[in-house]
Amino acid sequence: MPKYSYDHIHLRTKDPKGMADYFHHMFDAEILESVQSDGVPRTDLNIDGLRVFIAPVADDTDIERNPREPHLGLDHFGFRVDDVDETVSELKSRGADIAVEPRTIRPGVRIAFVRAPDDIRIELLQRD
Repeated sequence: MPKYSYDHIHLRTKDPKGMADYFHHMFDAEILESVQSDGVPRTDLNIDGLRVFIAPVADDTDIERNPREPHLGLDHFGFRVDDVDETVSELKSRGADIAVEPRTIRPGVRIAFVRAPDDIRIELLQRD
């Protein structure tokens, strides 16, 4: 039986530099500039070992066809945090758009959601 392990998340945007700057500013991501095997420049992120690849899309891409509520396909990805309330407070001070304020979804589990550029949703998850 094959063994599967996490490798990366791949985001697409019309503004790769802006997306990278957002993750650097909000989540202290390390920005890594590289060149793909086809010679095209690419921006990658390292967020505490989480690899995120950012690829450009053409300016004429129809963003209205991107998923909206309810999301189909990838709904969100999550970051585990020690204290969701403290994290949301810090992100707000950095200018983050908090889509869902912190709330308890069941005993010992609190969540919140951040809306990143291009309507990317990021869950913040605290498990006690």
